[in-house]
Amino acid sequence: MTHDESADVPGLVAASELPGVPDEFQRLWTPHRMAYIQAGADAMREACPFCSAPGKSDEDGLIVHRGRSAYVLLNLFPYNSGHLLVCPYRHVATYDQATPEEVGEIAALTQRGMQVLRGVSRCDGFNIGMNQGRVAGAGVDEHLHQHIVPRWDTDANFFPIIAKTKALPSLPGQVRQAVADAWRE
Repeated sequence: MTHDESADVPGLVAASELPGVPDEFQRLWTPHRMAYIQAGADAMREACPFCSAPGKSDEDGLIVHRGRSAYVLLNLFPYNSGHLLVCPYRHVATYDQATPEEVGEIAALTQRGMQVLRGVSRCDGFNIGMNQGRVAGAGVDEHLHQHIVPRWDTDANFFPIIAKTKALPSLPGQVRQAVADAWRE
């Protein structure tokens, strides 16, 4: 982005106008991860984040839609911007423990999430999936949740492979608001 282009974006300041000495390092600002760092991984096991999220405001819980038996929220630790999770309100660990109503609503919310993300982010595809149990890779293995990860033809780069880093161009609050607004349309 050039200096002239940055003038058109509210709140964006050209790097040349900021104090400091430029160097060859790139900085990835990820302030949303501080909650995880400060609480530690044990806090996730002590209190289920998917049981507590519905008791918070939509903004604080990163919730984009509330259904009857399931809801949709942004992943606080996303693989890509717009990474959504579809969760039943009820605390069940695996898909086979979900009721037919929960299964149906999880499926319908997944479809709607894909439609909304396609409109909001113009993604080229999706990874959809559930990790059942810690051995299968579930970060929160005691509460069922389905991932909807938007993908773009250009989203693969060396960061995740070499540096174990994912560059996310939008902050969670901005993404949550855009998805929640589009969901209601």
